[in-house]
Amino acid sequence: MADGQRFNLNSNAAASKTLPFGTTAKVTNLKNGRSALVTVQDRGPHVGGRIVDVTPKVADELDMKKTGAAPVVVSPIAVPQPDGAVKLGAGAVEVTTQELRTATQIANAFR
Repeated sequence: MADGQRFNLNSNAAASKTLPFGTTAKVTNLKNGRSALVTVQDRGPHVGGRIVDVTPKVADELDMKKTGAAPVVVSPIAVPQPDGAVKLGAGAVEVTTQELRTATQIANAFR
């Protein structure tokens, strides 16, 4: 993947054109309300009109594996900064304390 890691179908990796590597975000399927936490590790999607690509594992969690695409909202939770800090994103208010702790730990690992 673009961050140098090997692609893992069973990970919670995502591809985004705009979010920095290491960003943890909550992706919510607007058709059914299901959500999953992802970590941005790649660039994409390379299909017009799409805002995020997710692994098959995440697609299954969002119940969109059969359709291949669904309308989603991507809410950044923890965003690594160039100075090494981690900034909380707008999605931080939507998650549990444990999810926020995990997101911050993941973002710190990308510093």
